[in-house]
Amino acid sequence: MSVTKNDIEHIAKLAKLEIKEDEIDNFTSQLNKVLDYVDKLNELDTDNVKPLSHPIEGENVFREDLLKESIPTKDALKNSGSKTEEYFKVPKVIKSN
Repeated sequence: MSVTKNDIEHIAKLAKLEIKEDEIDNFTSQLNKVLDYVDKLNELDTDNVKPLSHPIEGENVFREDLLKESIPTKDALKNSGSKTEEYFKVPKVIKSN
């Protein structure tokens, strides 16, 4: 597959880019070189290569979740300036229509 000047002009139009005539020739040449290089990947024998979701193997390094006793509600609310018996009171931030 090769890129033509018309392809470059079309891509520039879609991207809303202004490209000069001499830049079109340069981009055409550069994109064709990139495509030729990528096409070399088709020469590789990948029959025995397993597909990967990630290029390197990783493992979970997070600690395991442990169930712990929570602090009592009374202690959690004791330094609050605005509260009810069971909850923190905060200013309303969502307006209704």
